[in-house]
Amino acid sequence: MIVTVTLNPALDLTYQLDGGLSPGRTHRVRTVDERPGGKGINVARVLHQLGVAVVATGLLGGTQGEAIRTRLAELGLSERFVETGQDARRTVVVVGGGVSTGLWEPGPRLAGRHLDDLSDQMVQLISHARCVVFSGSLPPGLPSDAYRRLVALAVAAGVASILDADGDALTDALPAGPTLVKPNLDELGRAVGHDLSTLESTAAAATQLRLAGAGTVVVSRGALGLLAVTPVGTWLATPPRPIEGNPTGAGDACVAALARGLADGNPIDWPELLRDAVALSGAAVHRPVAGEVELEAYQRYRPQITLERMG
Repeated sequence: MIVTVTLNPALDLTYQLDGGLSPGRTHRVRTVDERPGGKGINVARVLHQLGVAVVATGLLGGTQGEAIRTRLAELGLSERFVETGQDARRTVVVVGGGVSTGLWEPGPRLAGRHLDDLSDQMVQLISHARCVVFSGSLPPGLPSDAYRRLVALAVAAGVASILDADGDALTDALPAGPTLVKPNLDELGRAVGHDLSTLESTAAAATQLRLAGAGTVVVSRGALGLLAVTPVGTWLATPPRPIEGNPTGAGDACVAALARGLADGNPIDWPELLRDAVALSGAAVHRPVAGEVELEAYQRYRPQITLERMG
């Protein structure tokens, strides 16, 4: 079983436009999709679509929290969220003209006791898990070392962990020793304090995160694929061509693939796992909302991914 942790879940609204978004103008929305969201929930939804046993947990409350729980139940996805009594946030994605624009609410202000309650819940869930995924932003009020505390629970239990976070939430958690972290280029640049313009500088920055405590660093390079610095080598995984569509959920699909690979246990075949992650990311771009993949595209892309060992 895989456990996904979402500390700042959301009710995701996706607006589809016939054309591009133009500031200052009125737009007619063609379709509206409403889904349970937040990065960890998106990962759980992809895993569920792949037939992987998964439980979603985290902090959730209010009327919008109830809507999220209801929609997870409709999907048949197991959840063990800790009730906060405060309304969950909403996120809005406007898709039109081949471009996606996101508007993220900050989320409710929570307190340390909420993290304590989740920690107690995590001890029980981790005892049945093979991998735990920690994804997304921290809601206001939680300390920047929240993920560090939670990752430490997985490490103490000997369970693989993946962290997909940004800023202090990422860097403060590294000393806890997550099995794998998955920043994108911007997040990695913020973590090391400078822009990354070359593969060499990206690999060096990923190595810096490994030295700070991460076991493996997998860097999302958008349409260019992944760069992975692992304990046994560095690889570049590249799709055959850029894929047009909605990239909103590509990173979460990547994390789902990585989590499934880690849950399968050692030894890890890193080239094959990276091939899988790039293909699943590409399959997510074909879907209009995050948390879904087009399985036909996934199977089609997988043998087309190019693997290059860099070191």
